[in-house]
Amino acid sequence: MRKLTTTTLCLFLFISVSFAFGETAEIRILHMNDFHGFAEPYKPLGSDEMLGGISYLSEVANKLRKEKPSLLLSAGDMIQGNNWANLSQGESVIALMNAMGFDAMVVGNHEFDFGQDILKKRISESKFPVLGANVEGLDSLKLFVINEVKGVKIAIVGIVTEETPESTHPKNVVGLRFNSIEKTIRKYLQELTGKTDIIIVLSHIGHHADRELAEKVKGIDVIIGGHSHTKVTKPVQVGNTIIVQAWEHGKALGVLDLTIEDKKIVRFDGHLEEIGPTLSKKDETISFIVEKYNKKVDSVLNEKVGHADVDLDGENVRKRETNLGNLIADIMRNASGADVTIINGGGIRTSIKKGDVRVKDIYSVLPFDNYIVAIKLKGKEIKEALEHGVSVLGESAGRFPQVSGLRFSFSPSPKAGSRIKEIFIAGKPIEPDREYIVATNDFLAAGGDGYKAFGEAVKASKDFSIVGGMMKGEKLVYNDSSRWLRDVVIEYIKTRKKISPQIEGRIKELR
Repeated sequence: MRKLTTTTLCLFLFISVSFAFGETAEIRILHMNDFHGFAEPYKPLGSDEMLGGISYLSEVANKLRKEKPSLLLSAGDMIQGNNWANLSQGESVIALMNAMGFDAMVVGNHEFDFGQDILKKRISESKFPVLGANVEGLDSLKLFVINEVKGVKIAIVGIVTEETPESTHPKNVVGLRFNSIEKTIRKYLQELTGKTDIIIVLSHIGHHADRELAEKVKGIDVIIGGHSHTKVTKPVQVGNTIIVQAWEHGKALGVLDLTIEDKKIVRFDGHLEEIGPTLSKKDETISFIVEKYNKKVDSVLNEKVGHADVDLDGENVRKRETNLGNLIADIMRNASGADVTIINGGGIRTSIKKGDVRVKDIYSVLPFDNYIVAIKLKGKEIKEALEHGVSVLGESAGRFPQVSGLRFSFSPSPKAGSRIKEIFIAGKPIEPDREYIVATNDFLAAGGDGYKAFGEAVKASKDFSIVGGMMKGEKLVYNDSSRWLRDVVIEYIKTRKKISPQIEGRIKELR
C-alpha cells in the first residue's frame, strides 16, 4: 500500500476538517421522467402551444449544468411509448441519453414492454447505470450507485413499482420478482448510512406513493419521482424528505438546487423548466440524433389511413368515457363478434387531433404489441372486472375501463369492490349467471393490470396452454395473434375513410 507523505496527510486532513466545519457545497439535480420516446415537440390535446422536444430540453440542461456542479437523472419509462422510440425498441432513446450525459436512470415498468432480452440489450448500450434495487432476477440492473460531486458523496437507489407484473405483459417478467419498496429502501438506508453523505431515491412508483414512502421511512434525503406523470412545480417536503417529479414527455425539466453543509442539506429550492421550441434553442447534437431516427419512422409510418372529423381524446381514458376509447372498443367488438368489449384505458397512450390520420398516429395511440382476444365470462365475472376497473379513482390508473356493447354506472363513494351500481348489455340488465362473450386484449386476458377475473377465467379453461406466446383454451372463442390491435384499427379506418366517434353515456359516474 502506498504511504501518505506528511505534506499529503496534512493536506488531506485540512480538506476533511474544512468541509466538516462549515464548507458549503452547492449541487444541482436535473431530472426528468416518463419521457416515453416523445422526442419531438407536440401540441397536447386542448392546447395550441407546442411543448417538449428533447433537443430543446438538452440545450436547457447544458446551460443549467454550466452554472453549478450537477447530476442528470431519469426516473424511468424512457424507452417505450412514441413511435420514435418503439420502432427501434428504445435504441434511439438510449442513444439520446448517452449523448446527453445522463448520470443514472431507474428502470420503469414500461422498460419491460419489449421483453427481457431487449431490455438487457438496451442496458448494455447505456453509458450510465440503470438501477432497480427491488427487482430480483435481472442482473443487468444495479442496486445503487454512489457519485461524488464537489466532495459530497451522493448515493442513488433506484426502485420501480411492485405492480410492474400487472402493467406489462406477464411474459415480459417471467422469472423476476418485484420486492417490497419499503423493505428495500430500509435495507439500503441501513447499508449506506455512514458511507455516503446524501441518499437519493430515484423512484418509479408515483407521486402519491412517494409521499407515503417518505412518511413511513425516515432517512431519505430526496425522492426524484416518476410513473404518475405528476407536474410538481415546486418541491414537496414530507418530514425531512424532499420530493420532486417533472411531468411527462420531456415537456419539463426538473431543477433541484441543494445547499449542503456538514454533509447535510440545509437549504433547497426547485422548479420546473418548461420546454418548447419557443423557449430555447436546440442542442444540435441531439437534434441530429432525433432526425436520424425520424427518417426511419417517417419512411414506415407516414401513410394516410383516413380522416378524423373530431378530436379523438386519448388524454382522459384513465378517468372517464372518451370517444377514442369508444372507437377502439367498438372496433374490437366488431372484429371478434363479441357481445361486449372491456379494455384498460392505460392501453391508449395519446390523442389524435382532428384532421388526417396517419399510420404513425395509430401506432402512437396503440404502441403495445397486443392482439384481440374474446373470452366467455359470466355476468358476475364481468361485474367483478368492472369493479376492478373503478377500484382506483383520482390517480389516473391504467385499469380504468373503456367499453363497448354495455353501459354501466358507478359511485366513487363506497369502498372499492362495491362501486358498480348498474350494468346493461344490449339494453338489458346483466344476468349474473349468464355467459357472455367479452372482447379484450391478450394483456388483460392474461390478468394484466390486475384484471384477475379475465386471467382466472382463461386459465380455468380446459386444455389451457400458451404456445408461441398465444393463449389457447376452450374459454377463448376468438384469439387472433396474427394481427396487432393497432393494425386492426388501421384497417377499420381505411375502410370507413372518415370517423367521428362520440361520447354516448356508456360510463356514468354518480354523485
